[in-house]
Amino acid sequence: MAMPRMRPLTGALAAALLCVAFATQAEAHPHVWITFETTVLHEKGTFVGLRHKWTFDEFYTAMAIEGLDKNGDGKYDREELAELAKVNIDGLKDFAFFTFVTLAGHELNVGAAADYWLEHADGILSLHFTLPFARPVLPEAKGLAFSVYDPTYFIAFDPAKTTPVKLGEGAPKACKMSVGPSAADGGKATALGETMSPQQLGIFALGYAKAISIDCSGP
Repeated sequence: MAMPRMRPLTGALAAALLCVAFATQAEAHPHVWITFETTVLHEKGTFVGLRHKWTFDEFYTAMAIEGLDKNGDGKYDREELAELAKVNIDGLKDFAFFTFVTLAGHELNVGAAADYWLEHADGILSLHFTLPFARPVLPEAKGLAFSVYDPTYFIAFDPAKTTPVKLGEGAPKACKMSVGPSAADGGKATALGETMSPQQLGIFALGYAKAISIDCSGP
């Protein structure tokens, strides 16, 4: 049975990706690759949201920026990319920004994306945006965790090789992060280090995402 039609992330990719929009889940494989870096934001004694940086693959970048260099200077500044950034964010709303947050095992909703913008550097496009939690989370609260993935595997999300996730400025020093098993996995959580490889972090694909947990109950 065909999957529901998916909306491409940008208008520029519509023609290229439309042919796979009806792929079955069994046949699914990535057509966009994203490397993510995430900061868990801390303000006024609470965790308040996530700040993402998603770096796209070269193919996506080439398709997405086509025709956007309006002044012909060979560069793509934030103003030239503003409309494309909005298209991305508007499209991502339908998929909950591929960001799944839980608190004590229950879903914690996120609000509308804010402070979003696109950056083009070294020939690669990166999307920056912030997702506020529906309510602030006290550091002592148990079970704060999040995952970034596409359950259909249309988009492959990989953590950055260096510091894929970090705590924002002001977070208690006792807070630690770990990568726990998904519902389909067994085993123990693994401490999140700055040099942890994507393989160690786990594969963010096919719905078997590893959950990144924040624990501030230490001494």
